[in-house]
Amino acid sequence: MKRFIPHIPARGWALLALALVAGIAQALGFDVHPGAAAGVAGALLVSGEIDGAAIMKALDNVERNIDTMSKKATEDIANMGKISADTKTAIETLGTEQRTLADRLLQIEQKGAQQADAPPADESLGAQFIKSSRFEDFRKQDGRIKIRVELKNTVSNAVANTFSERRPGLVQGAFRVFTLEDLMTSIPTEAPSIEWTRESVFTNAAAEVAEGATRAQSSITFTPGVMAMSTVGHIIKITSQLSKDNAAMAAYINLRMEYGVNLKFENQLIIGNGTSPNIKGLAHVDNYVPHGYTAASLAALGLRNNMFDVIGKTIGDCAAADSPADVIIVNTVDWWTLRLAKNDTGEYILGKPGDNVIPMLFGLPVVASNAMPVGKFWTGPLRIAATLWRREGVAIDLSDSDGDNFQNGLVTVRAERRGALTVEKPYACRYGDLKPA
Repeated sequence: MKRFIPHIPARGWALLALALVAGIAQALGFDVHPGAAAGVAGALLVSGEIDGAAIMKALDNVERNIDTMSKKATEDIANMGKISADTKTAIETLGTEQRTLADRLLQIEQKGAQQADAPPADESLGAQFIKSSRFEDFRKQDGRIKIRVELKNTVSNAVANTFSERRPGLVQGAFRVFTLEDLMTSIPTEAPSIEWTRESVFTNAAAEVAEGATRAQSSITFTPGVMAMSTVGHIIKITSQLSKDNAAMAAYINLRMEYGVNLKFENQLIIGNGTSPNIKGLAHVDNYVPHGYTAASLAALGLRNNMFDVIGKTIGDCAAADSPADVIIVNTVDWWTLRLAKNDTGEYILGKPGDNVIPMLFGLPVVASNAMPVGKFWTGPLRIAATLWRREGVAIDLSDSDGDNFQNGLVTVRAERRGALTVEKPYACRYGDLKPA
């Protein structure tokens, strides 16, 4: 099994848009000519920019159509011994539309690659996958084998330590920026489960001692824990033509397969319920101490019942407990509510609309993730309180032997990763409502 530790450029995510569409055009070996669906591509491409939501919707439609045509082709062969003319026509139409989209997207990607700020090379997971010897063997043997290549996923932020809310590049808006793992202690492991010891109670009896006097004895109570590795994965069917198109295959892996796995994995890190096969996330009741504030208690302290005061007071509580927080996690909706907040004179608190505001509060980086429930937040010393265990990076499997794939000219792509989260210091972590009742 080959292992890679790639750098993921922002542009790599955009490239998948051409991933899916390039090569599907000649589904099941039918001859397809480009240009017939220029109207479809034109609707998606405006002034050289791609509407990410429209592209993702188009990709979803393509996958559904492939699945539908695969079932229809199987039924035709079973009933008539061959694929019907209607099915053939539908496949040809689908292929024409996708080839046109692929050509347009490729042109835009090539233009973008010529910009001065473009990265020197595409080192995305998809790019490294199609460079692997295993994938080359798959192509040479015409897909008559099953391959598996593990791609170690090093999550990186395009702008160091800025934790930006938007992914730069051609495809925007439909993608979540993964920054949470950047801030966690991450350790590779070969074990199927993690056993750790959690400090429950520390009684500090240290005191001044006279000469010859007996020293006071401190005590620490530990609680053992076990966390099994969790697997997050999914599959999508593509045409055999796409599986042999290097550029398209790389893009498909980047945007569809890898992104889908990492999206779900981040959700698990935050809100996983801990019931097998789920990860026990940061917001699990066993992994934090409630901040405990109510509207009345805040008022008694002379504080306002707003998100700024609640977050700030909770950060102070962490520091008072000798566990200074290093990150704040909120929902994206709540971050933008904070970002748009104004003072009594109508001025924006966190900066003017034209300012490039780095998501930070009280000197700490803010991770805005849709995995966090709206109205909730988490803060604490993430790097020392929790550990991300990486059992397996994103692994890609290709096989034409899944169901009727071989007969219908399809290939199943499977992407998955394995890992676990342990929270060794839950007493140092705080979680609760942004606006307590």
